[in-house]
Amino acid sequence: MPEATVWDDVLADIRTRLDPEDFRRWFAATAYASDSGDQITVWVGSEAIRRHLVNHLRDDIDAALEAIGRPGTFIRFVVAGFDDDEDDEP
Repeated sequence: MPEATVWDDVLADIRTRLDPEDFRRWFAATAYASDSGDQITVWVGSEAIRRHLVNHLRDDIDAALEAIGRPGTFIRFVVAGFDDDEDDEP
């Protein structure tokens, strides 16, 4: 089993703050990319998800960072083209 990342810790905290359906909708298509100390990079599935996380869930994300001992850390969301549907083509 892979070792938990800082993003896993953030998600565990956010899961306690959001309705399960909202959590699934906005965080299921995210994946940890890197942690440089003051910035965590997270892949997201679409620009719409990136915008929603930045514009509507930033306070919850910042509260989760504080809760896990990383206050002031910036999370950079990067749209990545990881779409499972692409693999289903004949």
